Amino acid sequence: MKHISILGSTGSVGTQALQVVAANPALYRVTALSAQSNATLLIEQALRFKPGTVVICDETRYAEVKSALSGLAIKVLAGEDALCEAAGIDEADLVLTALMGSVGLRPTIAAIEAGKDIALANKETLVVAGDLITSLAKEHGVRIIPVDSEHSAIFQCLAGEENNPIEKIYLTASGGPFRGKDRAFLAGVGRAAALKHPNWNMGPKITIDSASLMNKGLEVIEAKWLFGLDPDQIDVVVHPQSIIHSIVQFNDGSMKAQMGLPDMKLPIHYALAYPNRILSNFKRFSFIDYPELTFSQADRESFRNLDLAFKALRMGGNMPCIINAANEVVVDAFLNEKIGFLQMSDVIQQCMEELEFIAEANLNNYLETDRHTRIFAGELVTKQVYLNQNIKY
Repeated sequence: MKHISILGSTGSVGTQALQVVAANPALYRVTALSAQSNATLLIEQALRFKPGTVVICDETRYAEVKSALSGLAIKVLAGEDALCEAAGIDEADLVLTALMGSVGLRPTIAAIEAGKDIALANKETLVVAGDLITSLAKEHGVRIIPVDSEHSAIFQCLAGEENNPIEKIYLTASGGPFRGKDRAFLAGVGRAAALKHPNWNMGPKITIDSASLMNKGLEVIEAKWLFGLDPDQIDVVVHPQSIIHSIVQFNDGSMKAQMGLPDMKLPIHYALAYPNRILSNFKRFSFIDYPELTFSQADRESFRNLDLAFKALRMGGNMPCIINAANEVVVDAFLNEKIGFLQMSDVIQQCMEELEFIAEANLNNYLETDRHTRIFAGELVTKQVYLNQNIKY
């Protein structure tokens, strides 16, 4: 039996991971669960799976969770610092980091330093501090098993290919709800339209990232660290059907692709069971249902976030940390209808141009960069809101 801690258990990945656990009770036991603020669902999960530790990051909900779980052998903690304690629990064999945003950095470090293998669904951790995380994992003999469908696909394609050089990888993108649209169209899109993803059912933040192609940009940076690649070895192709999840091209010209229906439970299932494959009852792919699989080049001019991510990757240092923090601020502003769709890229670019670049960064540099970027991006959003109001009136 494998003992698993799930950080971010009430989000999209976390809830699906618990579905996988529930379907395989003889294989998995939950040791810890955490949520940001969804106390109601966290309590429900804790009552069902009975982990040893539960963390509610929103300290105002602590009393509610503590009261609901009183009388059970469950340790209830609160606050973001408690995530690090949950990440390093002795009983855990594997820590699934399904937290949203850069908040996942410190708990992932804590899990690695405790010698826990990581099932990584928090791409921001590698975006913010990929050099630090990969070095620590190597030092502590920890495996990082990707959960994002694209990186899981690459990971699966590389099984048995350890001694064969990679020439290039292709990360596939659905194109989101605005595939094929130009900047003139994108200037007028709003929150409701951006949240209508054609293939995937995800949380609002990642859905907006998918619509702007920032999600793919962050995945490009993550791929560099997961697979030890140079920027020129990573490309993005738009594949609307989301059946081929990614492709590896080797130095002899041959290519391997991982295919499957667009369902996050499959890469979660693989990550939890790794290195084994276990039986699932998931719906199977049929070629008859998908007679055509199409591909096209990503439009990095209309969807500037992807281009900005490639630029940040090439610069290295703390620049990916800057774009990640700025993006989290602007996505929140867009979801709250404070700024327009294209204005998100404007703010991110200004942060990249005006904030301090640190070529050789340590953990404190990353944490300070994250903090300063959020402040500066927030100020830029406020200015943009003011300008938008003046234009309207």
